[in-house]
Amino acid sequence: MSSSPLQAIIVDDEHHCRHNLAELLSEYCPEIQVYAMAASAKEALEQIEDTTPDVLFLDIRMPGMTGFELLEHLPNRAIQVVFTTAHDEYALRALKEGAVDYLEKPISIDELEACVQKLVKRKESSSDATPSWTKEMLKLANLKELDRTTIPTADGFVMVKSSEIIHLEAAESYTRIFLSTGERHLSSKNIRVFEQRLNPQIFFRTHKSHIVNVLYHLKGFSRTDGNVALMSDGTRVPISRRKLGEFLERVQS
Repeated sequence: MSSSPLQAIIVDDEHHCRHNLAELLSEYCPEIQVYAMAASAKEALEQIEDTTPDVLFLDIRMPGMTGFELLEHLPNRAIQVVFTTAHDEYALRALKEGAVDYLEKPISIDELEACVQKLVKRKESSSDATPSWTKEMLKLANLKELDRTTIPTADGFVMVKSSEIIHLEAAESYTRIFLSTGERHLSSKNIRVFEQRLNPQIFFRTHKSHIVNVLYHLKGFSRTDGNVALMSDGTRVPISRRKLGEFLERVQS
């Protein structure tokens, strides 16, 4: 736990939403101290000029300037951002904008507490001596080294680039692999074997029957007709409710 509370600003054009979140944080999250609240993005920017917060709890749809537009004007992008909104269609964009988390209104206490733990861990890890650019170079080197996947088949095996695999689908005790080249392979191994072998920096198991390539082929996320990952080949891959939170966090990272 951090030695002192993280300083936060709540930005929301709705009065009851601002005060409800402040009350939840006060009661359930002592790691956060709300020192200011703003009814607009413009007001928030003025407050940030006076004192830079550790965290912004930021609504998306606000009159005058949206939450996304506020981010473009932030003088310090090291501020941790958590989007709070009733509009779930913005989840993927929020995470791609670098938000730590995305909380849907009405805000769940459990989700809020989990979010605050992420904020605390990120703050503590910011003192890591390894420069961020070095970490990224190491990650890319690791990806290049592991960008090959062996697919066991009934006749032997085939080697493919991991970047060419769009998604994998369980077919009883077999697994279908769909490639960006248009090829499809039926492997003699079950999907659990692939989950254990595939690079977790590239792939994510969204469902008991599905694994997707989130790094190269994930194009979007939709809650229409259930939670689905939108893939580059037009496939809509289901995401189980149990995996949804982990999936959204994985997309961000």
